[in-house]
Amino acid sequence: MSDVEQDDTTKNTAAVNLAIEVIVIPVADVDRAVSFYKGLGWRLDADYEAGPEFRIVQVTPPGSPCSVHIGRGLTTAQPGSVRAYLVASDIEAARADLIGKGADVSPLFHHVYDTGSEVRVDGRAPDGRSYATYASFTDPDGNVWTLQEVTERAPGR
Repeated sequence: MSDVEQDDTTKNTAAVNLAIEVIVIPVADVDRAVSFYKGLGWRLDADYEAGPEFRIVQVTPPGSPCSVHIGRGLTTAQPGSVRAYLVASDIEAARADLIGKGADVSPLFHHVYDTGSEVRVDGRAPDGRSYATYASFTDPDGNVWTLQEVTERAPGR
């Protein structure tokens, strides 16, 4: 089955819109994480504390319909265990902006699939296709954010 075909569970059913609204990022030090994400220009939407065991902070990347929750008592996941993606229409501009705001962003890279394995190669994808060029950075806890350049959306996206 191609990646654009529907599987049997979705055929002949009415479409129901579902949107990812929030993802939880596990952190060891909430204030350090808030400072990091605000420093990247992410909007602080909420900061609510209900005692020493619970605090929820919501931040949102510029232009994103999905927000991030960090805090205490939100998840049992270990700090540094999350891998998430940020999409940019101009990865070089996004990378430069993040570096200018203090993030340690990797050089651009792409993947080559050779004999069944994936190899990470430095530089922009040579064919320049959408979805194929990346960069990455980590937050202070080691959670990995991958930047992906999307210049033209795949059909239906």
